Amino acid sequence: MRILLRGGRVVSAGGVRASDVLLDGEIVAAVGENLSGEGARVVDCAGKLLFPGFIDGHTHFDLEVGGTITADDFATGSRAALRGGTTTVIDFAAPDKGEALRAGLDRWRGKAEGRCACDYGFHMTIDDWDEGISREIGEMAAEGIPSFKMYMTYPAMMIGEGDMYRALLRLKEAGGIAGVHCENDGVIRALTEDARARGALGPGSHPRTRPAPLEAEAVAHLLRLAQLADAPVIIVHLSARESLEEVRAARRRGQTVYVETCPHYLLLEDSVYDSPDFMEAAKYVCAPPIRRREDQEALWEALRSGEIHTVATDHCPFTTAQKRAGRYDFTKIPGGLPGVEHRGQLLYTHGVAAGRIGAEDMCRVLCENPARLYGCWPRKGVIAPGSDGDIVVWDPEARGTITAADQVQNVDYTPYEGWAVQGAAEQVYLRGILAVDRGAVLVENSGQFIKRGRNQL
Repeated sequence: MRILLRGGRVVSAGGVRASDVLLDGEIVAAVGENLSGEGARVVDCAGKLLFPGFIDGHTHFDLEVGGTITADDFATGSRAALRGGTTTVIDFAAPDKGEALRAGLDRWRGKAEGRCACDYGFHMTIDDWDEGISREIGEMAAEGIPSFKMYMTYPAMMIGEGDMYRALLRLKEAGGIAGVHCENDGVIRALTEDARARGALGPGSHPRTRPAPLEAEAVAHLLRLAQLADAPVIIVHLSARESLEEVRAARRRGQTVYVETCPHYLLLEDSVYDSPDFMEAAKYVCAPPIRRREDQEALWEALRSGEIHTVATDHCPFTTAQKRAGRYDFTKIPGGLPGVEHRGQLLYTHGVAAGRIGAEDMCRVLCENPARLYGCWPRKGVIAPGSDGDIVVWDPEARGTITAADQVQNVDYTPYEGWAVQGAAEQVYLRGILAVDRGAVLVENSGQFIKRGRNQL
């Protein structure tokens, strides 16, 4: 089927220009002014912005955490992603300690195949190290999985410094890249023991046992290992000004460091943990925790300047019933926030409409940079002839309110309950198919695995 999106303004990282877009089957056939609509279904996009389909490079669907499983699986989570304009997610295939990477990949393929509404890929989690895993890194890259995840906290998932250094060397050799969760595990455990000894077991102890300096120290530590290995790295979910300073120092040394942040670090303040109501505070428990207003402002400035490359969600949702597992011990509260559905609206409202960033910046961090960084450019991340027909028809004048009652995410709350938003995905096209129309998700099981190549950012 041929579809002509007529009269809109196409957004790219380079700017916004008036253009029609012709979709032919699954791809973009032409972009330009006054395109012929002969033989095509014509959609009036006057007054609308046409974004490439958003890419969320950091989701956790169907993940077991602390004896429970995230509330969204690939079916519900991908539908929520589509509703918000995200046409591609990259989740994490996680082997257990002692397992081969292949075991984790096979398990995650089984979770996603035939169930994902949007397109998808995987990062491979490295939570162990031996010669077999080193060999498998090359095999994963050859299969279209060139990105990997490592942790500097969580004993079940972290590896030692020597092994992390060896992994960075091997990733460089294989053309892969690592995203790293940076927090100082040993000091977090010490602060947690101190809190327990004081009987301070409520959610308010969560941010106090994971303060910003422990993130910054871990970022600095990782970047020195990466300097020695001469390997690029991605700092995932960076939350603090001090961490940005460590990134800047490494860049001054000539290192290549990519940075991801999340909407909750741009928009929420650490006062969320001060509520005397357990559930009101517990729903914000995530790692790293929500920071101070001055950290927010530092992140927005880094977003404007291009120092932050992507805004992903780290979508790791749990219901209020699941969060209550930590009613008497904050360390048992499953950590993570829902966000995959509302990222575009939040960034447009508090970024573009508020004058903090331009539409082209939003496109850069939600579309182009993730596509380049994760090796699916120019198939994804741009509206250009030959690219996938992933289009978000964005109404910049739409007004609404975020509520848990009106969301597809499989959770009974949202961190942004009652927030007024401007802008909305009026229509979403996935490879040329109308997947969302005015909030209604029209497709199921339409997602394809996206084989990715090397970083091009």
